[in-house]
Amino acid sequence: MRAFSQLLDGLVYTRSRNGKLDLIAAYMAQTPDPDRGWALAALTGNLDIKAVKSSVIGEMTRTRVDPVLFEMSRDYVGDLAETVALLWPKVDDQPPELDDGSLTLSAIIDRLHATSRAAAPTVLAQMMDHLDASGRFALLKLATGGLRVGISARLAKTGFAQAFNLNVDDVEECWHALSPPYTALFDWAEGRTERPDPTGTPFFRPFMLAHPLEADSVDLTHYAAEWKWDGIRIQIVGTGAQTRLYSRAGDDITGSFPEIAEAFTAHAVLDGELLVKGEFQGGEAASFNALQQRLGRKAVTAKMMADYPAFVRLYDILLHADEDLRALPWEQRRPRLETIVPTLDRDRFDISALIEAADFEALADIRASARDAAIEGLMLKRRDSPYVAGRKAALWYKWKRDPLTADCVMMYAQRGHGKRSSFYSDYTFGCWTEDGELLPVGKAYSGFTDEELKWLDRFVRTNTVNRFGPVREVEKSLVLEVAFDSIHESKRHKSGLAMRFPRIARIRRDKPASEADTVEGLRRLVS
Repeated sequence: MRAFSQLLDGLVYTRSRNGKLDLIAAYMAQTPDPDRGWALAALTGNLDIKAVKSSVIGEMTRTRVDPVLFEMSRDYVGDLAETVALLWPKVDDQPPELDDGSLTLSAIIDRLHATSRAAAPTVLAQMMDHLDASGRFALLKLATGGLRVGISARLAKTGFAQAFNLNVDDVEECWHALSPPYTALFDWAEGRTERPDPTGTPFFRPFMLAHPLEADSVDLTHYAAEWKWDGIRIQIVGTGAQTRLYSRAGDDITGSFPEIAEAFTAHAVLDGELLVKGEFQGGEAASFNALQQRLGRKAVTAKMMADYPAFVRLYDILLHADEDLRALPWEQRRPRLETIVPTLDRDRFDISALIEAADFEALADIRASARDAAIEGLMLKRRDSPYVAGRKAALWYKWKRDPLTADCVMMYAQRGHGKRSSFYSDYTFGCWTEDGELLPVGKAYSGFTDEELKWLDRFVRTNTVNRFGPVREVEKSLVLEVAFDSIHESKRHKSGLAMRFPRIARIRRDKPASEADTVEGLRRLVS
């Protein structure tokens, strides 16, 4: 357990991507099985300890720590695991860490898996007594499944691949045929067996991604244009017998959209955008806000599927039957996709149309005039481009439409997480009604520099008028210029509006709060 806690500490305090990769690679190469396999599961988000939730940790802590001190400390620190790890009282008659094998990473996970919800607080407390602060922090992060140490699942897999001189795309291709603690994966990595065979398993292939367009122009004789739709990118993997849906991060989201998987019976792998049909768009795509009603749900009711009917707008084809098409140029893959689309369920699948434009200037005019609820901008795809994992220069570009902006007033602030846990960095802001009431219209935690974050944190601390647990209400005097991609009707917010991708564009210290924008003005921007 000590090695795993040191790994987490290193990841938290290491900012560079290469530095994080080196830490992961060293751990994977030096740690024995099955500890390293369970660590890889935790780092990739594939570890689920059902008995331990945040409420269990709170219940356990209140038996050892003054509840008032606990709540005040949690408010100050901002991270539950860090707060409890630091507050946990030392037990004088217990050694700092057992050496009998009961606190290895795998032993801890086995014990937690076997623990009931009722016994979890006692079991956790017994282990906490034998760990130092770093070990306690690692234990709690591990138990709740929310590591939040600044890495993605892809980065963890890349670190594993680096440890054994493997190609991370090869790792991805067999990943979904495996389960923790990934013994077969390490056997292959260390040369004891062949790569695990994912044949017959609907497994994920890494997506091809696009660079933001920064050039003033591209030659449309070399590039094809299509809309960039505002849903979530998914991969549909069908073997003819099974179908799975994967997000861009490689997460299996089949359970959230079972009607899509059931409707797809082809033996193929397709790339597309998951969208929801709009009530008033004649079956066309609704805003991202509608799709959000379905995201992250492990169980979906028939009513939910009827109220928010999902469909996929297809972009590309990777495999058809047993033929791998990824090495073919886009201009050859596109006709293959057009051939397969008519064989699919028309209620669940269509194809993203190509945009005809005489030249780049005409295409720019088309982009500027489009503000459909489900359009984010344009995609430009080089006609001779193969389908390759990741972002490759000059092959695909994304040309997002210019953001909208509004002047809003800061209303509330909350502490961030990780390296921002000491700062108030999450800001709720609002706009005025005709009656002079300030209503929340969004929340943002990005767009500002480190120096601006320090200034905003000082503003929150010196202008607090009320506290609600970890949230502070501030004096309604600071105007923030907020940039956002689109704005939609929302029944979940008192203002009736929800912003898509809000971020802080400027701190308007020059502008009185009374001159901020109105809810009615924002309503006129609704797509």
